[in-house]
Amino acid sequence: QVQLVESGGGLVQAGGSLRLSCAASGRTFSNYAMGWFRQAPGKEREVVAAISWSGGSTYYADSVKGRFTISRDNAKNTVYLQMNSPKPEDTAVYYCATRKVIYSGYANRPAQYDYWGQGTQVTVSS
Repeated sequence: QVQLVESGGGLVQAGGSLRLSCAASGRTFSNYAMGWFRQAPGKEREVVAAISWSGGSTYYADSVKGRFTISRDNAKNTVYLQMNSPKPEDTAVYYCATRKVIYSGYANRPAQYDYWGQGTQVTVSS
């Protein structure tokens, strides 16, 4: 059974930095694409960043490009989201997700992901 557990959320000042982690278990982590999504109150879940199974391809939402970085450590079965210079509008619950399709590239729509973590709250103060 695939399990994803996010950590690292919390309160951060605008302009600071925060790193989210997502630990995966239940299958061979290195064979599957991963993604980070977020959902703010009253809004739909949206992609933040995604990474292919190999780590060779990444995708970023325009709103975070140049500020956030997604990476993966296959030895630790973990995907990270480094958040630099966060803004108050980045406040949301952040989720990591993974796909059923093996050896796939990144995907940027929630419907393309099959397994989700429980989420971690990120609050950016101005």
